Amino acid sequence: MKIATLVVGPFEANCYLIANQDHDSSVIVDPGGDCERIIDHIQIHNLPPKAILLTHGHGDHIAAVKPLKEKFDIPLYVGKGDESLLASPSANISALFGFDIICPDADKILNDSDIIKVDSLQFKVLATPGHTQGGICYLIENYLFSGDTLFRESIGRTDLPGGNFRQLIESIHKKILILPDNIICLPGHGPETTIAFEKMNNPFLTESEFLT
Repeated sequence: MKIATLVVGPFEANCYLIANQDHDSSVIVDPGGDCERIIDHIQIHNLPPKAILLTHGHGDHIAAVKPLKEKFDIPLYVGKGDESLLASPSANISALFGFDIICPDADKILNDSDIIKVDSLQFKVLATPGHTQGGICYLIENYLFSGDTLFRESIGRTDLPGGNFRQLIESIHKKILILPDNIICLPGHGPETTIAFEKMNNPFLTESEFLT
């Protein structure tokens, strides 16, 4: 397995391309913009995508979904609770920032503990509401695609529609911090981190009443 990170869109979201072990297909996580850059990377490295996985439905994570689906005719996955955000610029908050971003309906609505198999890639779904009500993370091998749930030394915003600070903190403690310390977290924005580092250094977590 090989992972490439493309920083895309005006909000510098991390779009991830995960290639399978044979490096002949891929999965796209959170294509938040710059569709042509994503397509160029796919074509240069000959990694035809087989699915698009969304960690949540905000506009800065879905902006390139429509053209990618149209070009590659691949299924779109989103967590239960965020499916209604995809076609509504007001719900996915893109309208709040002067954009009207929409994307097609999801082909598959995901629940906690679902398993997604794409060729030799296998992802486990962790439901982590709080940034949005349908926010999810994807666990594969020793990598966690944490979206806007958990960042290096920070957490996702909860002051936007659908956000809930207490719920987000609880999600992180009950679903993420129980994972092995060596799990590498690949967030929706910013640099990667690890479970061990966040346990020791994330001020939102070390000061939390949920910490045991």
